[in-house]
Amino acid sequence: MQTEKINIVIVDDHPIVIEGLKMMLGNQSYFHVSESFTTGSEIITFIKTNPVDIILLDITLPDYSGIEICKEIKKVAPNTSVIMFSNRSERSIIMQCIQNGASGYLLKNTSIDELIECLKGALSGNIVFCNETKQIISKLSHTTIATPRLTKREKEILKLVAEGKTSALIADELFLSPLTVDTHRKNLLQKFQAKNSTELISLAIQHNMIDK
Repeated sequence: MQTEKINIVIVDDHPIVIEGLKMMLGNQSYFHVSESFTTGSEIITFIKTNPVDIILLDITLPDYSGIEICKEIKKVAPNTSVIMFSNRSERSIIMQCIQNGASGYLLKNTSIDELIECLKGALSGNIVFCNETKQIISKLSHTTIATPRLTKREKEILKLVAEGKTSALIADELFLSPLTVDTHRKNLLQKFQAKNSTELISLAIQHNMIDK
């Protein structure tokens, strides 16, 4: 039985959004909104001395872009999960946030059930998206490749890459050498014709090869 509540901080420039989230999450027995801020500089200062489990972060802030704040948060508090919570629905922005270390991307029309599910997923180490965000990033481009054929080991490593794990952590979990994991990762990039891990994850989602 869980005794400690999940500590959540909200960063949004609209007080009404903050109050709405506090009210919704306050009805859940396992979540606690400990603080809320309206600027990026405030959350960076806060996390330097205060541990946080999850940060719900807007992109449009009065001082800095949430995209860059996400990157700074992960430098200061790498174990904190950052979930972007925004009205911006451009695929390029979504993928840039994931590239900067975000554990997920939710649109502000997300239902409370989706929100709760994504919060739990992020705590489990997954990269999470609301249904609408999944649809946005899954739109196939004109250069879409056929669904790659993966070995069992490649499927295992792909899943762990999607969970944000490093080659060293994957090696420990699968009892492999880091060099072997790196080789599998390079093979995955080649098979998906992806430039980096973020694009790899995006393409894997498009082909329904990662369960979210």
